[in-house]
Amino acid sequence: MPDLSVTLTTPRLVLRPLQAADAAALFAIFSDPQVMQYWNTPPWDTEAVAQDFIRAEQQAMSEGQRLTLAIVDRESAELIGKCLLFNYEPESRRAEIGFGIASCAWGKGYVQEAAGELLRHGFEALELNRVEAEIDPTNTASGRALERLGFSQEGLLRQRWIINGQVSDSALYGLLSEDWRSHHSHR
Repeated sequence: MPDLSVTLTTPRLVLRPLQAADAAALFAIFSDPQVMQYWNTPPWDTEAVAQDFIRAEQQAMSEGQRLTLAIVDRESAELIGKCLLFNYEPESRRAEIGFGIASCAWGKGYVQEAAGELLRHGFEALELNRVEAEIDPTNTASGRALERLGFSQEGLLRQRWIINGQVSDSALYGLLSEDWRSHHSHR
């Protein structure tokens, strides 16, 4: 990936690189069992996990491996989540998208807004050809969000994850650059 120290803005949000000062806000979000219900890792148990995550993401971004951005509410300046392009395959011009937001911010279209802008950046500035997403198929809200963004469900991997003894499947979604462009030229 080219230079990843990017800041993106939408009408309500700023997407910017994570900073050390974000640890407490990130920990509050990703220690919430509701937020982590469909993740392939258990809820974070200490703020040190958030600090380690921020350091690891900053390192990965500086090495051009992935793009991880804080989702910040422009009005309140409050960090409400994170979104990322990861598993970047430069030769295939492919990456995977992920996002997570605070449960208090659910249902307000923030994922749509943040992920939509991240996809725009991925397809236009980073020249990606394909973006993939993997979700728990029982996470219907994320499935609907992906479909609204133009993704198609392409497959199901049965019993892919076992988290804290819980077995779960993975639904695989994909979005091609050409589909994204046609989806956005009709608006």
